Amino acid sequence: MGILALTSGDPSGIGPEIAIEAWRRRKQDNTPAFLLLSDPALVEARAGRLGLPIEIAIVAPEDAHAAFDDALPIVPLDASFLDTPGTPNTVNAAGTIEAIEAAVRLVTSGQADALVTCPIAKKPLYDAGFGYPGHTEFLGNLAQTITGAAATPVMMLAGPELRAVPVTIHIPLVQVAPALTMARIVETASITAADLRDKFGIDNPRLAIAGLNPHAGEDGAMGQEDQGIIRPAVDALRRLGIDARGPLPADTMFHARARAGYDAAICMYHDQALIPAKALAFDETVNVTLGLPFIRTSPDHGTAFDIAGKGIARPDSLIAALRLARQMADAMAARR
Repeated sequence: MGILALTSGDPSGIGPEIAIEAWRRRKQDNTPAFLLLSDPALVEARAGRLGLPIEIAIVAPEDAHAAFDDALPIVPLDASFLDTPGTPNTVNAAGTIEAIEAAVRLVTSGQADALVTCPIAKKPLYDAGFGYPGHTEFLGNLAQTITGAAATPVMMLAGPELRAVPVTIHIPLVQVAPALTMARIVETASITAADLRDKFGIDNPRLAIAGLNPHAGEDGAMGQEDQGIIRPAVDALRRLGIDARGPLPADTMFHARARAGYDAAICMYHDQALIPAKALAFDETVNVTLGLPFIRTSPDHGTAFDIAGKGIARPDSLIAALRLARQMADAMAARR
């Protein structure tokens, strides 16, 4: 069993403190071993600000696992961070980006088994000239640049009771129907099925495909998308040998008996997927990026600038992300 690579995210958010707490709770919560890519001075400052006793070991990646039991292993960055909890600063953008790039290189080189990322804020990065819509798109570009393999990132929210994947993500609701295409649904569902096999160890994944409109369109009485786009996509998935069914009325897909019949729900838009996932298990749900040539998980919350540095941030979702990354890495290793 190897090590996980963790980035501390935006240093003005709660990332550094939940990373500290995840390490401090390593024994009581059986937290998998990880190394943190960050500025050691920032971590020490945040721990001191919050009154959290912690031992830090500045290590090379290959020495991190041996250090983990006794100290939080930190692989230091060239850039330094300002410890300004609650107040994002463009000065920290260089280190935030460096940490992500370094972590991807550790994972793609085999020095770490999986990547776990704490949340970043887009605006400080944009102000510093960051040229990607978000974290996930940057990871997709890095994956392709470093490995040469094409990457199509797909977002999954994975909790103990539900895995949900939105086909469209951060777009206004009014733009969802025009953005839905048969090809987009087939691609998203195919990537999901492949990663359920390869990264979750599910040999024959079952997909439930949600309808877009109420009652999955009522045979066209409430919109044509379900019959004209989603149903042909489901038929195409079946021809590819994927166990998919739908379009299903979204209002009856997420109760316990329905969830027992599938391994992942493919949803048509952001809230259709994220509301049930977070309602069922807010603190245990993990954001997983499928479609990458490596494993990436993250907590299902943001930077939480409003509570950063106050000592009230909970590390539960980060610990869940670390645990799931470890499980996925082990499942991948078992299939080799």
